[in-house]
Amino acid sequence: MLRRALLCAVALAAIPSMAQEGPWPSRPIKLIVPFPPGGTSDVMARMVGEELAKALKQPVIVENRGGAGGTTGTAAAVKLPADGYTIIQTGVGQNAVAHGLDPRLPYDSMRDFVHLTQVHSGPNVLVVNADTPWKSFKELVADGQAHPGKLTYGYTHAASGHMAMELLKQTVSDCAGKKDCKPLFMVGIPYRGGGPMLSDLLGNQIPFMFINQDVALQHVKSGKLRALAVSSAQRNPLYPDVPTVAESGYPGFSALSWSGLSVARGTPQPVVDRLEAELTKIMESPAIRHRMESQGFVVPAQGSKAYTEFVRSEVARWTKVIRTAGIKPE
Repeated sequence: MLRRALLCAVALAAIPSMAQEGPWPSRPIKLIVPFPPGGTSDVMARMVGEELAKALKQPVIVENRGGAGGTTGTAAAVKLPADGYTIIQTGVGQNAVAHGLDPRLPYDSMRDFVHLTQVHSGPNVLVVNADTPWKSFKELVADGQAHPGKLTYGYTHAASGHMAMELLKQTVSDCAGKKDCKPLFMVGIPYRGGGPMLSDLLGNQIPFMFINQDVALQHVKSGKLRALAVSSAQRNPLYPDVPTVAESGYPGFSALSWSGLSVARGTPQPVVDRLEAELTKIMESPAIRHRMESQGFVVPAQGSKAYTEFVRSEVARWTKVIRTAGIKPE
């Protein structure tokens, strides 16, 4: 009798709390960005978060949790309650490259997430210092093939530019069924960050590298750098005269920097459906599309199905590249 009375008391005490919570969303939503403020990932998250807050009529608070190439914040975020009040920014580094670097990663990008939609996609640009002799992508590759181990380039460990260069070397060096094919062996110079690496490129301390298209643009326009190729499947609107690697003799080549938004597996389906619908509407709005494309980013195919399959393909792509190259975590 006493036990039944206690149970009833607990149930009755819970009723006001449930009523206070109300239908989702009834309080602010947290959007975890696993990188420091100011970078492309952070900018994209804040852009979408601002619009999502208007649609849901609740604040969307961006919380930056940087560290270990995005894996620290991602691992922490996916352990939070799957109640719809935490959105996780996913991306190429923490949800694709990381799986190739560390098979013991504390999360699985396909098993532990519900991917809502992709937000951005942008290429890297292969840029050379203006004082170097190469005027085209084909000239650079031919020089590297003719002088194995003599050419050097800059890279930041496990960044999208690093992955693009590794994929390029493997693609050019794949001589199966090709006549007069020569491998491409070049030496990478590691940097702790993109800032120092860019400074050395501008100072001609290193001759070339892959870099995000938005970062490279001002230096290409000023004539300090020369763009030889973009890593996307199609030409970039900011670089209309710069060919893709694919059209320069290597069909199918694609290496992109990207991000999207996801939630932890177990989030209620009605919440998932609402978030997917609102985010898709935001990304397809003329204002967001114009803002993205003016900066050289592509608005990808929208929705959970498209983004889930894209993440799956990227995990497979970069795991293969990393294992072939023998790249280890720092």
